[in-house]
Amino acid sequence: MDEQALLGLNPNADASYQQRALAYFEQLKESPDAWQVCAESLAKGLYSDDHVKFFCFQVLEHQIKFRHGALSAAQQQLFRETLMKWLQTQMMNSQPEKAFIRNKAAQVFALTFVAEYLTQWPKFFFDILSLIGLNPRGVDLYLRMLMAIDAEVVDRDIHHSSEETRRNTLIKDTMREQCIPSLVESWYRILHTYQHTHSELTCQCLEVVGAYVSWIDLSLIANDRFVNLLLSHMSVEVLREEACDCLFEIVNKGMDPVDKTKLVESLCQVLQSAGFFNVEQEDDVDFVAKFSKLVNGMGQSLITSWTKLAKAGDMKNSQETLRALETKVPLMLQLLVHEDDDISANIVGFCYDYLHVLKQVGGLNSSASWMAIMLAVMKKLTYDDEYNFENEGEDEAMFVEYRKQLKLLLDRLAQVSPELLLEAVRRVFTSTMQSWQTAPFMEVEVAIRLLYMLGEALPASQGAHFSGDGAKASALQDMMRMAAILLGFRTFWLFLFHLPRWHFWTTGA
Repeated sequence: MDEQALLGLNPNADASYQQRALAYFEQLKESPDAWQVCAESLAKGLYSDDHVKFFCFQVLEHQIKFRHGALSAAQQQLFRETLMKWLQTQMMNSQPEKAFIRNKAAQVFALTFVAEYLTQWPKFFFDILSLIGLNPRGVDLYLRMLMAIDAEVVDRDIHHSSEETRRNTLIKDTMREQCIPSLVESWYRILHTYQHTHSELTCQCLEVVGAYVSWIDLSLIANDRFVNLLLSHMSVEVLREEACDCLFEIVNKGMDPVDKTKLVESLCQVLQSAGFFNVEQEDDVDFVAKFSKLVNGMGQSLITSWTKLAKAGDMKNSQETLRALETKVPLMLQLLVHEDDDISANIVGFCYDYLHVLKQVGGLNSSASWMAIMLAVMKKLTYDDEYNFENEGEDEAMFVEYRKQLKLLLDRLAQVSPELLLEAVRRVFTSTMQSWQTAPFMEVEVAIRLLYMLGEALPASQGAHFSGDGAKASALQDMMRMAAILLGFRTFWLFLFHLPRWHFWTTGA
C-alpha cells in the first residue's frame, strides 16, 4: 500500500497529504484487484492505526456494494475468508477495536450477507455462530452485524427499489425457514449468560430482539422462557430501559386480537405484581418515560384488539378486552398527570384512543374517566415556573409541541361530551377571572387559553358553534364578555393572540 498516501488519513494531516489519501482511495476503488491488498492488511493485522483500518473497510465496502458481480467465484471465496479471519483475530486481540471500526466491519458483513446469503453463503449465520461461540467480542460483532442486516433488509425508513424489496422479502422468507430459530436461541443464550456480567452486550441483544420481532414468528419470543427473562431484566437498573423498549416492540407485533389481549394481560399482571405500576414511587424519570411508552403501546394494542373484535361481532371476547382496557385506565391517568412532560406525552396516544372508545360505548365509568382526563389536561397545560419567556430554548419548544398534543386531547374530549367540557371550562374560567389581578400569570393564561381552545373544539363536535347552538353560544359569549370587561379589551386581545407579550407588558418586563 502507498504508505505516504496513508499518512493523509490522519485528521491532523495537512491538506496535501489528505488530498493524496483521497486520490489513493479513488484509485483503489476503481482497481479490480486492489481490494485484496486491503483485505490482506485486515486479515493479518498489518496496521495498528485506526484510520488505516477504517480506510481498508471502506474499500471493501465499495467492492461489495458496486463491484461484487465482477468478482470471480475464487475472489468471492477469498472475500468471505478474509472477513472470517478478521473476525477470528478480534476474539484473540488484547484490546477491542474502536466502536466506529466495529460498526463499519458489521456493515461490510451485512452487505456481504445481502449479496451472497441466497446463493453463495447460505450458512452465513451458522458459520458466524460456530466461530464466535459466547466470546464477548465475537458476540458484540455478531449483534452489530444483525443490526446492520436489519438496516439493509428490514428498516422501512430506508428507500429500496422494487428489485431490492423483492430480494429483501426473499431473504426474510429464507431466514424464517432456515435459521431464525437458531438465531433466537443464540439471543436467549446471550441474554441469559451476560445479564449480570456484560450489561452492554445484554442491551445490544435486547435491541436486536426488538428489531427482529416485527417479522419473525412471535411464538419464538412470546413464551414463558423468553418473556420471564425479559421481565427479570426490568428489575436490573442498567438493563430495564432497553428491556422496556424490547417489550414495547413485542406488544406492537401484529397478531390475532384475542392472542394480543392475552399477551398484554399476562405482561401487565407480572409488571403489576412486581410493583412497576407504582410509578409515583419511581425516581428514575428516564425509566418511567420508557415504561410510559410501553403502557401506551399496551393500551393502544388493547383498543385495536377491541375494535377488531367488535367489528367482527365477537361480543364475548370484545367485552373481555374492554374490561382489560378499563383496568389500565388508572395507570394511564397516573402517567398523564406525571410532572415530567416527556412521561405524560408518551401516554397521550392511549388517552386519545381511549376517549374514542368512550364515545362509542358510553357508560362504563365514562363520566369519571372523562373528567379525570379533563383535569389532567388542564393541569398539564400550565406553564411551569422554569419556563423562560425572555429566551425560549429547546425545553420551551418541546413544551409548545407537548401543548399541541394536549390540544388534540381536548378536542377529543369535546367530541365525547361537549356539554361537560363547556361546563368544566366555564367553572375554571369564572373562578380564575374573578381574581385575575392577584392570580399567578400561569393560571390566568391557562384559563384564557382554555376559552380559546374551547371555541375551536366545540365547532368540531356535533356542529355546535356560536350561531348554531343557543346555550353553548351564550355560555361562550358570557365568558368572552367577562374577560373583556375584567381585563379590558386591549389586554384581552393581547392575551388571546400574543400571550408571552402580554406577560411582559403586564409585568413591566
